[in-house]
Amino acid sequence: MAGDWIAVDWGSTNRRALRIGADGTVADSLRDDRGVLAVAGGDFAAEAAVIRERLGDLPMLCVGMVGSNRGWIDAGYVAVPTGLDALTAGLCWAEPGRTAIGPGVCRSAGGRADVMRGEEALLLGAVAARLVPPDALVVQPGTHAKWARLAGGEITDFTTAMVGEVFALLGKGSLLADGLDQPAVDGPAFRAGVARGAQGDLLAGLFGARASLVLGQRERADQASYVSGLLIGSDAAVRLAEHDGVVHVLAEAGMGGLYAAAIDALGHRAAVVDSSAAFVAGISAIWLRRD
Repeated sequence: MAGDWIAVDWGSTNRRALRIGADGTVADSLRDDRGVLAVAGGDFAAEAAVIRERLGDLPMLCVGMVGSNRGWIDAGYVAVPTGLDALTAGLCWAEPGRTAIGPGVCRSAGGRADVMRGEEALLLGAVAARLVPPDALVVQPGTHAKWARLAGGEITDFTTAMVGEVFALLGKGSLLADGLDQPAVDGPAFRAGVARGAQGDLLAGLFGARASLVLGQRERADQASYVSGLLIGSDAAVRLAEHDGVVHVLAEAGMGGLYAAAIDALGHRAAVVDSSAAFVAGISAIWLRRD
């Protein structure tokens, strides 16, 4: 199975494509806003042709929302516990022998359902590249933060929290919008938000954030940091309640800092892991296992 190929992380709003050489290194790349929702008329074959015009006329493996019921084809889900072999077995071919699409991962037990698409390649790639141990708690910050339990190198359970999306929605015309146009940074305001979020009763805490601003107890410039801390602290405190070890924060450079700071503030130790390297390792491992 020697030769260059193209790996694509194709999400709802953005996509990233990498030309990967026979030696496993990234030879070229592109990143744009041509996510699934931007593909007019669902002409994904034409979009794949655009990628090939830029990166080469090569075979392609795609993961992410492109494999959902809103994407190119519905590649379905593999249930936890799952690993690289099961993901490889679940590959679907949108263009036979030319373009494969990976399945997502799901869990449904105890009255709680959850799904992921794309994150599974990063999680399992982090183990394959020895960036995280085979038994670990990993968080991927983002619009929908993923907390995953790994055991024996497989994903055994996970939880998705709509942290980034809620923050974005609060900034678009909600009672809390004033001040959320500022950048959120680690500091006293953020850490105060983390502490308040960890106490629970998030909805009351959010209104309290507005009240504190009205009463002059917080500067407008600190409001985004406080609310970000409130949301992340509420999320992290629940996940860390029964965890004793290191928490691995899987993120691009500069993106995992707030989660790492919140984990630290809650008395745990965070280790930030390069998600780009994890993605390459994970999707390459699936590619090399295919028939």
